[in-house]
Amino acid sequence: MAKNGLTGSDSKRRDFILNGSMWRVVPYICMPLALYQGFTGLFKVIDNLMASHIGAASVSAVAYLNQINQIIMAIGNGLAVGGGILISRNYGSGDFDKVKKFVSSLFAMCCILSALVLMLIPITPLVLKFFGTPQALIDEGRGYFAIGIVNLVITFFNSVYMAVERSRGNSKKILILNIISIVVKFVLTAIFVYVLESGLEMVAFAGCLASLSILLPGLITLIFEKSVFSFSPRSVTFNREISGNLLNLSFPVVIDKMSFAAGKIAVNRMSADFGDLTVGALGISDNINGMVTNLQNGFQDGCASIVSQNIGAGNRKRAMEAVKVSFVWTLCISIIGFTLSWVFLPQIAALFSGGNDDFAAIIMWIYRYEAIGIIPMSLNTASMSVLYGFGKTKLTFVVNFCRVLVFRVPVLWFMKNFTGLGLTSVGLVICFSNICVSFLSFAIALAVYRKEIRGK
Repeated sequence: MAKNGLTGSDSKRRDFILNGSMWRVVPYICMPLALYQGFTGLFKVIDNLMASHIGAASVSAVAYLNQINQIIMAIGNGLAVGGGILISRNYGSGDFDKVKKFVSSLFAMCCILSALVLMLIPITPLVLKFFGTPQALIDEGRGYFAIGIVNLVITFFNSVYMAVERSRGNSKKILILNIISIVVKFVLTAIFVYVLESGLEMVAFAGCLASLSILLPGLITLIFEKSVFSFSPRSVTFNREISGNLLNLSFPVVIDKMSFAAGKIAVNRMSADFGDLTVGALGISDNINGMVTNLQNGFQDGCASIVSQNIGAGNRKRAMEAVKVSFVWTLCISIIGFTLSWVFLPQIAALFSGGNDDFAAIIMWIYRYEAIGIIPMSLNTASMSVLYGFGKTKLTFVVNFCRVLVFRVPVLWFMKNFTGLGLTSVGLVICFSNICVSFLSFAIALAVYRKEIRGK
């Protein structure tokens, strides 16, 4: 290990990110993260696929309860995003002492958060009722949700660990760990559902074991590796400069992701009025869409890290070059993903419908509208990279708040009550919100660009 606390590989990656060709840097950093996000989405797809074997009611339970999980997960994700921005920025500037403090303090906060979340397990039914969960779904999925809380705690640590690895440009390690995790998830879930004929609880248990396959190697790295990215109790700092900045950047992201998930729950509740299978179909449509948008999100996360590091190094114009290159990649992914999902939609819907032709028809009907927003979302991905990279988390909150609670929930309510569109309104409103938020985020990112780059 070098005197500055960097390993040889860290030093090479840092120099590459700050000085290498962006047409090489962006795919090197972002492609593994895109695949990582893709595998994360695949987790949800596998849950729904396995649940469809158990029964149509189980599909709806998984779709609904996962949205509640996302509200809780928003806290961990928010900490990871805020921490990742600050770690990347100080890493780029060469302030490795602060990097160590941010890494250690971030994990200390994660421990406190995890202890609080675990306290929800004894009151699982009350939590589900608080979120307006139908009694039928509570009966079907309360065990799944309780085990899912344990998985959430493990995922908190995984998200923070991934943020640290992403900050140091170690995208390949993230990808390898997630390949291992998805294999564990797939094999165990298949055994529990198809061989042992188990219920939803064992599907959740398989998710816990899969998450542990990431956590254990991560803990070994954080505890035993001698670098600025390892955890040190002495470096845990609860003051305004370290923990204060962490919370200041993270809090808008937490509220952002919580409101986004809450908005999805509101959409699910209104969609249920169109039929018992609509909630499950909407969840599956969202997962099909996620096969493409999760890849976009990988480029968003990776590009934001590149932007943040280069800003820390004082090279703002180079940071914007990364955004342009990332946009080209995400646009290509969007076009290919849209084409493939549209062509093979009947086969994909049949895979999730469990032989229920009506269910498959609802899935296809909703997705055909939702898919229209895939290509414009590549613009949103590039724009959000700018906002996250510059640490403008309050603006990212505005964007995502508008996406669901301005462009989606009120519009669906209006369509449901004042038009005769029926089921069509569910898919149409998602398409509308994704297109609107893409142009909104672009306008905000353009304003930030003019202020931060041209104004300098």
